[in-house]
Amino acid sequence: MLTHAQVWSAIDRLAARAGLSASGLARRAGLDPTTFNKSKRITASGRARWPSTESISKALAATGTSIEAFVGLIQGAGAPTRSVPLLGFAEAGAGGYFDDGGFPAGTGWDEIAFPGVDDTHAYALEVSGQSMEPAYRDGDVILVSPAAPIRRGDRVVVKTRDGEVMAKELKRSTAKTIELKSLNAQHPDRTIATEDVLWVARILWASQ
Repeated sequence: MLTHAQVWSAIDRLAARAGLSASGLARRAGLDPTTFNKSKRITASGRARWPSTESISKALAATGTSIEAFVGLIQGAGAPTRSVPLLGFAEAGAGGYFDDGGFPAGTGWDEIAFPGVDDTHAYALEVSGQSMEPAYRDGDVILVSPAAPIRRGDRVVVKTRDGEVMAKELKRSTAKTIELKSLNAQHPDRTIATEDVLWVARILWASQ
């Protein structure tokens, strides 16, 4: 017998395969961003709420997924997944979400299931806005590791002591400065004093 949990888990797997959060999948499908959120899966009275067939159909169309493939997700087929902490990029600049090393900390994080993630320190950031186009678009999810080694040319997430969080390409790093190349030609490159940088974390993967 098909269960409520199986269907919602399949939607989470569908989002993960597309490199999206549940809200990102809903946006891509042209739905209200909260359609697939965990808060919508249970009614105020505590009863299970099922996703509509229309919302599932739009999600399948938006990701190019067949109904047969979706049934496979319901049955748990596919690569094993692991949940990693998820935070909106816009919220990452606020205090309380990271420790001094750039590792996830505190409360307020959501979760997203990623297939094939073996980095126990990895977390995900959901892109909002257009400042990182064409590399990353609104609703894309980037997988980040504060423990991964960083080399010139890597795409990275940087947080400054002023609370600014940005995704850039590392051009050069010295004892005094970090030079960053913008991912969007309309935004200037940046050179930041090393003493003004809280942490730098490497982007491992991104949905496209």
